[in-house]
Amino acid sequence: MSFVCLTDFQAHARERLSKSTWDFIEGEADEGITWKDNMAAFKKIRLRPRYLRDVSKVDTRTTVQGEEISAPICISPTAFHCMAWPDGEMSTARAAQAAGICYVTSTYASCTLEDIVATAPKGLRWFQLYVQSDWELNKQMVQRAEALGFKALVITVDAPVIGKRRRDIRNQLNLEAKLMLKDLRSPEERISSRVQLSSINASFCWKDLSQLQTITRLPIILKGILTKEDAELAIKHNVQGIFVSNHGGRQLDEVPASIYALTEVVAAVKGKIEIYLDGGVRTGNDVLKALALGAKCIFLGRPILWGLACKGEHGVEEVLSILKNEFHTSMSLSGCRSVTEISRELIQFSIL
Repeated sequence: MSFVCLTDFQAHARERLSKSTWDFIEGEADEGITWKDNMAAFKKIRLRPRYLRDVSKVDTRTTVQGEEISAPICISPTAFHCMAWPDGEMSTARAAQAAGICYVTSTYASCTLEDIVATAPKGLRWFQLYVQSDWELNKQMVQRAEALGFKALVITVDAPVIGKRRRDIRNQLNLEAKLMLKDLRSPEERISSRVQLSSINASFCWKDLSQLQTITRLPIILKGILTKEDAELAIKHNVQGIFVSNHGGRQLDEVPASIYALTEVVAAVKGKIEIYLDGGVRTGNDVLKALALGAKCIFLGRPILWGLACKGEHGVEEVLSILKNEFHTSMSLSGCRSVTEISRELIQFSIL
């Protein structure tokens, strides 16, 4: 079967996966309003291309936290890749390394950090942390990731509790029973407790960021910011980046689409730190729109799992390649020869 766009992978992945696995991957919170809006919002934005420019050479390269990537298209943290493909995160890591982009590994990875690093030793990796109630465990996980060469720490802030995902409830999905959650500490540090879905620290707040900053030298990036108020607090607390994200519509329903929240956050940050976008990106035009509105880079969640489910490592490579090629075409047809030429002037909101 020939795949020509990301939604081709979506359709094929749905056929290959069990209903409960598919529902877990696609699952939205409550009525799924934000989940739908994430994609629909991009289609309400129009482009204003400029022509008669020399686009015989178009360069998609950029940097994130000072590290060069081949295109502003990277991989968001998502859990349990082994549900989509036997090698799980190891396949994802190899694909990211081959594509020359950044892969953010989830706290709830189904492969050990050592295995992920060993299978793709030259890859650019960040580590995503769900802050646990056990602060000693947080320290061990963060310092272990740092020692293994992860280049940044991504703190998910929009999940003090898990949103109501109706599909999983109807399927009676119990991930802790179905999957062996990996103990992310080194063997000599393991005692008895494991990282659990139920052990996310609901009391974690702004003042606790300083505690994380004392245990790592890694740049700290907050994932899940949607408002100017929280963006301003992020600056105040000396973080190095923000993911504008609504968790793919899986947490609080009826919040703004990520691409709409992006404009508010960008205005508040005023270029002081890097801003990334997660949620709803499905085409090269979507990438172009996100960058034009101030994102440094976009991160993909579900489409990576679609590719993984269809063809493993090669499916993820293909998803990334298709989107990168589409983005290259979008840049060319808009008159942008490098990512630095992508600006707000390219954008027209059709309804805002």
